[in-house]
Amino acid sequence: MPKYIHVSVAWPYANGDLHVGHLAGAYLPADIFARFHRLKGNHVLMVSGSDSHGTPISVEADKRGVSPRDIFEHYHERFLLTQKKIGISYDLFTHTDTENHHQIAQDFFRTLLERGYLYKESQKLLYSPAEKRFLPDRYVEGTCYICGYESARGDQCDNCGNLMDAT
Repeated sequence: MPKYIHVSVAWPYANGDLHVGHLAGAYLPADIFARFHRLKGNHVLMVSGSDSHGTPISVEADKRGVSPRDIFEHYHERFLLTQKKIGISYDLFTHTDTENHHQIAQDFFRTLLERGYLYKESQKLLYSPAEKRFLPDRYVEGTCYICGYESARGDQCDNCGNLMDAT
């Protein structure tokens, strides 16, 4: 009797081309696993897509002087072409800016809220009066207060792995 297998693969930020780390670390192993189970006669659903909402997309858009949507659309298309050329066997490769994704995310959030898994909390955030916006993690760099690394981000130090609180 065939099994039903769901393979969920990482959703990269659509802010730059895929690199060998993406392919070797996430996509090829998942593809091999999915193909193996298809050969065994199992029903496989392999799903992934582009994350269109991450701060790295906004950072890249700011560098280029274009909208985050322009960056996302450009790299999502490049992801599709790259994976097609390599032969990755997705059943669905989508993105986080579809109506379906929005609806599912909202439903999931409401369910968590209704069941008491979420709570309200005030949080201090860094704000730029010049840009008139709050600054996400990648817009803030400084010295890590644990190891002294001078290029730590607002939320983490890539040198020592410490989580940071820039406020």
